[in-house]
Amino acid sequence: MAERQHYLTPEGAKRLREELEFLKTTKRAELAKRLREAIQMGDLSENADYIAAKEEQGFLEGRIQEIEALLRKATIIENNGHKERVEVGATVKVQEGNYPPEVYRIVGPAEANPRTGHISHESPLGRALLGRTVGDEISFEAPGGTIKMKILEISYE
Repeated sequence: MAERQHYLTPEGAKRLREELEFLKTTKRAELAKRLREAIQMGDLSENADYIAAKEEQGFLEGRIQEIEALLRKATIIENNGHKERVEVGATVKVQEGNYPPEVYRIVGPAEANPRTGHISHESPLGRALLGRTVGDEISFEAPGGTIKMKILEISYE
């Protein structure tokens, strides 16, 4: 089975590297201090602070491993000049019927955040947009039914 391709914008990769640095330095040091203090309290079997800190340590190390793996495997989306078609990394202005236009940036799943207009290329809207050009009409299935939109603009920041 082929491994799934992971995409990151340069900004997304930078944010992940910054988070990784914070987790490996500041957060690990804070957690180590909490663990030392909890151990000094004595009996670890009934020490709630120790148990909570050990659980947090597990989550912290898991997140560090997750970010490292993502950064190692990710393809960084570069702006390679003006493109006519929607690809990962594009900012796309679309309009549904007479509603106001909406703007979305097509990103990989690790950066997707619909509240900020960053949608995954794997989402129904993202899949419908990929490979399309200005003027194309697209449709995709959403929880509320089929949505139809027209592509108004494509840009690459």
